Amino acid sequence: MEVALFEPRIPQNTGNIARSCAAFNIPLNLIEPLGFKLEDKYLKRAGLDYWPLVTVNQYENYEKFLASKSKKRIISFSKKNGLYLKDFKFKQDDILLFGREDLGLPDSIIDKSDYLISIFMPNIQTGNNGQKGVRSLNLSVACGIAIYEAHKQINFQNGN
Repeated sequence: MEVALFEPRIPQNTGNIARSCAAFNIPLNLIEPLGFKLEDKYLKRAGLDYWPLVTVNQYENYEKFLASKSKKRIISFSKKNGLYLKDFKFKQDDILLFGREDLGLPDSIIDKSDYLISIFMPNIQTGNNGQKGVRSLNLSVACGIAIYEAHKQINFQNGN
């Protein structure tokens, strides 16, 4: 399994995701342009001292990323009417693809993906007090949820 971030903007989110990748021993793919430099202090701080434990691959654009991963399933995550995470069956070689914090994934990339997944949020429509509910999860939170679910499924399938 791998994680890919399409044009991430916020260094703290990417640092937190790198830490999750280190914890689950999975590579992190960063697809340019990035909204920060890899030397950014906030990126480094969020990833703590776990950077040596994560393999980070950087790609100039989505086409170059896709060409290097041609044999793997691309599982895109979006709030746009995807199959719910709990109903999807992950495989060991899947790539979990997440979009920009401000825009998500463009339709052109979603269309090239093998699957589109959404994380169910019970409070997305209306909050308890009648106000509009939550529009979306933070990128690093959504990524952590997806990594955990995929890892749980794959390890149970393999008997671990």
